[in-house]
Amino acid sequence: MGNLVPFLVQWSLTSLSLWVASYLFSGLRFADGGSLLIAALLLGFANAVVKPLLILFTLPLTVLTMGLFLLVVNALMLMLVSALVSGFTISSFWTAFFASIFISLFSLFISGLLL
Repeated sequence: MGNLVPFLVQWSLTSLSLWVASYLFSGLRFADGGSLLIAALLLGFANAVVKPLLILFTLPLTVLTMGLFLLVVNALMLMLVSALVSGFTISSFWTAFFASIFISLFSLFISGLLL
């Protein structure tokens, strides 16, 4: 039960970030609130499980670009989630790229205010 509250807070922050991003980026859309919540949950799972593996496999490229390739990895995580969740669409890679930057910064800002 002790891990449930931080999980729910993080899930809420991710959901809020995705919701705000869907209003700022016209190429990022959710069909309904359910797809938003499922996308936030799956994005958290993808960031916890898939992203570290992807970072490990792309480590030489990440080092070569001085870490900037991690922005591409974030966009790919967002695109992966949109491919898996029906009702969540992203129009292009660049929408995912800039939306993932916004989502990361917005989540960081809101969590800084709360904690």
